[in-house]
Amino acid sequence: MRVKGVVAAGVRLDSPAHLCFGVIPKEGVQRILPEFAIGEGAYAEFIAHCTFPYAERVLHQMEAYIHVGRGAGMKYRETHYHGQGGGVEVVARAKIAVEEEGRFATEFALVTGRVGKLDFDYTVETGAHGLAEITTKVYGYGDDIISVREAVHLNGEGARGLVKSRIAVRERAKSEVIGITEGRAPFARGHVDCIEIVRDEAVASATPVVKVTDPRAYVTHEAAIGTVSRKELETLMARGLDEETAVDVIIRGMLGA
Repeated sequence: MRVKGVVAAGVRLDSPAHLCFGVIPKEGVQRILPEFAIGEGAYAEFIAHCTFPYAERVLHQMEAYIHVGRGAGMKYRETHYHGQGGGVEVVARAKIAVEEEGRFATEFALVTGRVGKLDFDYTVETGAHGLAEITTKVYGYGDDIISVREAVHLNGEGARGLVKSRIAVRERAKSEVIGITEGRAPFARGHVDCIEIVRDEAVASATPVVKVTDPRAYVTHEAAIGTVSRKELETLMARGLDEETAVDVIIRGMLGA
């Protein structure tokens, strides 16, 4: 399936454009090839919902190409709804180019139902005084496998970038997160922010990668992996919640779900 969204120069959409994808049967393959071109000075927001309620053996592949023109802006929010079978494999790829003074923000959320397998890889190339933000939120349990790679390359003077991930894994789930920010131009500013919560027999890893090739650029990182706060847990249990419910409330609060 090919999807092409073009916003002409100077056009600003007042309301978000909605996209809906999914596989209703228990088995199937869905391949999506979206391409977005946001013209100079234009602005658009897209909201995508992907639903796989009964999946036992479903492959969902996306390979996106996005171009945000000079002084333009684009926001893309993608939310997945999975069933409890864990039979979904999501392979998401995106290459994004943000021109001078352009702005791009994307948020990927998979916090409802079993993840199954997730292989997420987004890369943004940012021009002078451009802004790029990548946010990923995932909640895995059972034997879910989560792999997230987010990269922002600050190629132009004064470019700014944020790579942000919030991952929670429980039971036997596994997660691996790689957040990359490279400052390649004068006065570029970037930050990698990764927080993971791990419980039970789950395994989580986080690798922040920061690289500067111009001495006037500045890139920072912050990564934390741990269990839920005992104080928060005890507070919720004192209010009548059992431990499992309290843990879920804390995790969903961290995910903003």
